[in-house]
Amino acid sequence: QVQLVESGAGLVQPGGSLRLSCAASVSISSIVVMGWYRQAPGKQRERVGMITNGGKITYVDSVKGRFTISRDNAKNTVYLQMSNLEPGNTAVYYCYAARLVRDVLVNFWGQGAQNTISS
Repeated sequence: QVQLVESGAGLVQPGGSLRLSCAASVSISSIVVMGWYRQAPGKQRERVGMITNGGKITYVDSVKGRFTISRDNAKNTVYLQMSNLEPGNTAVYYCYAARLVRDVLVNFWGQGAQNTISS
């Protein structure tokens, strides 16, 4: 099992920044891929960005240039730095991890964190 604990969410004005943290209960070097999804009211959950074990990072087009994913292996933590936030970025943000368990890729989710961008 992998437990994911998110922190750093909150309320910010448009144009502001937030940094989300996702701390894993296991070494993230044992995790195949980690990243972030979000779900806005009335919308489906969508992938925001991911980082693989090998360090490859991808983002959804709408956040490229504004959001940055990074990781600290020593702290078993992945970060999502969000800048120039827009009201449309308001959503519950979920940390995600996929890890091989007995050769089967298993998905794990954080509890979700509400980010609200509003003036």
